[in-house]
Amino acid sequence: MSTATSRLTAEDLELLVRPLHGFLTVAGGTQPPQPRPVWFEATEEGTIQLFTEPDSLKVRRLRRDPRASIVVAAPVGERERWVSVAGRATVEAEGARDLGARLAARYWDLDDPTRADDLAVMLSGDLVRIVIHPETVHRYPH
Repeated sequence: MSTATSRLTAEDLELLVRPLHGFLTVAGGTQPPQPRPVWFEATEEGTIQLFTEPDSLKVRRLRRDPRASIVVAAPVGERERWVSVAGRATVEAEGARDLGARLAARYWDLDDPTRADDLAVMLSGDLVRIVIHPETVHRYPH
């Protein structure tokens, strides 16, 4: 059974600082939810942030309806553990490139020239930062 709060706990952050994929879902009106794997960062302020292109489907949907959620689970082979954060999301023009560089260093070996090139291409385009402001945090175990 999971528990719910409106804030991330130290135990939640212990899981969220790891290089795991989060599964982001945004409100889609009449469309069924379509989670997507994303890189993310939990902030000191207790929000969750990620970056994307400004014309992505998730940004277009968030501009119509700011509800979003992200679920992060421990990998297979570890004891079952997950955190789900739901709340209002904002789309921010500033900070996306810095976030992208930090997350790439967390998820990739940037000494690999292919990955370094991938990052350069990624950061050369227009990017925005999505920030989820938690309203409900569920977790297992509690």
